[in-house]
Amino acid sequence: MNPETLTALGQYPGLTLELHDGGILEIVIRSEKTLNSVDAGAHRALTRVWRDIDDTPGVRAVLIRGEGRGFSSGGDFTLIEEMASDFTALARVWKEARDLVYNVINCSRPIVSAIHGPCVGAGLAVALLADVSVAARSARLLDGHVRLGVAAGDHAAIIWPLLCGLNKAKYHLLTGEPVSGEEAERIGLVSLSVPDDELLDRAWKVARTLAAGSPTAIRWTKYALNNWLRAMGPTFDASLALEFLGFTGPDVQEGLSSLREKREPKFQKDAPI
Repeated sequence: MNPETLTALGQYPGLTLELHDGGILEIVIRSEKTLNSVDAGAHRALTRVWRDIDDTPGVRAVLIRGEGRGFSSGGDFTLIEEMASDFTALARVWKEARDLVYNVINCSRPIVSAIHGPCVGAGLAVALLADVSVAARSARLLDGHVRLGVAAGDHAAIIWPLLCGLNKAKYHLLTGEPVSGEEAERIGLVSLSVPDDELLDRAWKVARTLAAGSPTAIRWTKYALNNWLRAMGPTFDASLALEFLGFTGPDVQEGLSSLREKREPKFQKDAPI
């Protein structure tokens, strides 16, 4: 793919791409009306863009961020509702969710995420799987799967225990308690936490450093290190399968209704297994 095709307006719904001097590709998650939530089109775009980046000459590093008030508020309610009611949609999004994680891991270019405001769902997956994650101190990282009534699939099982340890991962993934950018750095969930007004400057500095380095040395180091994540593939696959099994059950219906109505959920009192 040539750079002009990669960055063409509308090529990736919900995303805008711009190739800057030095070969730094900036990806902006953009849906201001819904705090950069990810609808069906944006979810598909977040999945395939990483393979296209790998096929585009001239891209030396990637910086991904959210527009406006936050990084991303996660999957929008319409997409979740469709997944819970339509098997074909569920199967499609399952494949996209699997490919999204593996495509980020396998993308040869170094990726920097600049995290501010809410960071949830597919946005959180990309933000934490990035090679260098820079978070504003007031950022709010949240894995909301359990609150929705489904298992914590997506990226959680493949990377949270490696980054912050099993006990911290269990605490935040089972309770759904958010993590501030400052706390995320303290427990190792992100690479760096900086004052809010320094976020973009620091993220761009890291991206420029990576873009200026030896492409083979940086890309091959990333490939070797990401074997830690590839080794956890079976655990990730199981977590994702269990998450999507949950979309066929009653708890997700109650979880979605409670989120729409802004109330506490009333989940089933027991599980069949």
